[in-house]
Amino acid sequence: MSTSQTQHGAGVRGSPDEHRAARLKLLAREKELNRLRDELAAERRRLPWVPVSDYEFDGPDGRETLQDLFAGRSQLLVYHFMFGPGWGQGCPICSFWADSYNGTQVHLAHRDTTLVAVSRAPFTDIEAYRNRMGWSFPWYSSAPGEFNYDFGVSFTPEQQAAGAEYNFRHVDQPMDEHPGISVFALARDGQVFHTYSTYSRGLDPINTAYQLLDLTPKGRDERDLPWTLAWLRRHDEY
Repeated sequence: MSTSQTQHGAGVRGSPDEHRAARLKLLAREKELNRLRDELAAERRRLPWVPVSDYEFDGPDGRETLQDLFAGRSQLLVYHFMFGPGWGQGCPICSFWADSYNGTQVHLAHRDTTLVAVSRAPFTDIEAYRNRMGWSFPWYSSAPGEFNYDFGVSFTPEQQAAGAEYNFRHVDQPMDEHPGISVFALARDGQVFHTYSTYSRGLDPINTAYQLLDLTPKGRDERDLPWTLAWLRRHDEY
């Protein structure tokens, strides 16, 4: 018997009636989770909006401001993609997430929302990697300013040595780059507001592959790996 068959065979076996009874019990919990998710989304929308100074980025049209990144819409999602200066290529884990949100831009645009990625790597490196991966989402370099540092996803050597806040808690030795998503709103008078940020496991809901694996008997199947994502490769490296 194969390993896969052995693992699948370890599941609880039962009749169709037993499965249906257990499924209905689980369905009640799933509906409760959906209700709680809706409540959390509403609470998220009620967070205070914080005005932010404009920032500058390097992109396909040269130097652009944070307001420019909205591309004529009033809502902006920024994925903080781990890709530091001199890396040569983007983080494989952030690339895993990018495979999920790539292609959503057209749908988001019809809900008055623009999605972009931002990294500290030079724009020429970013564009080369984006082309290699075949992605279509806009991707900018924050190298001209302090954007990544101000939104808690990049850390100076001094911060790495002394510790800094990531994901709303103190981290003794943060890496130089961490992932996250920040959300911004553009008011009619041109003022940009920061409305929300999430990091770490807060990014899970936008990873389609993980959400699909969570439906399977084996789930994410990462328990026996040396570290959670040891199995992962960029999509052109498998």
